Amino acid sequence: MTATAATDRPASHVVPTGPIWLWRDIWAEAGRHLTATRRNPDLLVFSTIQPIMFVVLFVYVFGGAIQIPGYSSYQQYVVPGIFAQTIVFGSAFTGIGIAEDMQKGFIDRLRSLPMYPSAVLIGRTVSDLVRNTFTFLVMLAVGLLVGFRLEGGIGDAVIATVLLLAFAFAFSWIQAFIGLSVKSVEAANSAGFIWMFPMTFVSSAFVDPSSMPGWLQPIAEHNPFTIVTNAVRALYNGMDPGNDLWLSIVWAVAITVVFAALSFRKFTSTSR
Repeated sequence: MTATAATDRPASHVVPTGPIWLWRDIWAEAGRHLTATRRNPDLLVFSTIQPIMFVVLFVYVFGGAIQIPGYSSYQQYVVPGIFAQTIVFGSAFTGIGIAEDMQKGFIDRLRSLPMYPSAVLIGRTVSDLVRNTFTFLVMLAVGLLVGFRLEGGIGDAVIATVLLLAFAFAFSWIQAFIGLSVKSVEAANSAGFIWMFPMTFVSSAFVDPSSMPGWLQPIAEHNPFTIVTNAVRALYNGMDPGNDLWLSIVWAVAITVVFAALSFRKFTSTSR
């Protein structure tokens, strides 16, 4: 290509650079997904029904049969676990949404636009973080209605909530990588959920790991989901989270960095 041809190239083909343009691209992509959610309220409604059912069922069905030493009620033990489970499950929508955009060819259209490629994935994870925040607020209201209390005060509750949302954001990157790696929305749905069930149930979310078989206890105790659940549970109940708080932060940062890098690499190398 000659210098004259390069000079005559339309300005629309020049990719803007700089942090301001990156932020604009991220917000444009996040806004697209949030607008789609607002126009499809059924998805938001049904995504909040399941966690509400978990709270009500575990509190009223198992609450009278399970006693956890050190806690005034089963609500104080199990509700933080349900919070953690729900936001992790909510991250699956990232993978499903990306797989759907890939299948419909929308990702290819975005690749052709003069925008930051990374903004496509960041915008998606940010929009899902906003949706997860809304779901959490609904769960918190239901938890308070069934007897859960913020015994650690507002300050510790805010720290616990931020930690939960950071973990949700981290897991959204795992789901983003899954969504980019599979061939269909159905596969993304299956691959996104199948590993989360054993991770969340073989943990301290619903029962003390010491009640599990001996061979299963170390798996549950070293599960990163157990670590974050223990940290937020301690903060909500006014207890010292100890090393669980710092380990949770390390896990959240490490998962985000590793799977964001893998997702960006997959996004730039995949062509469908």
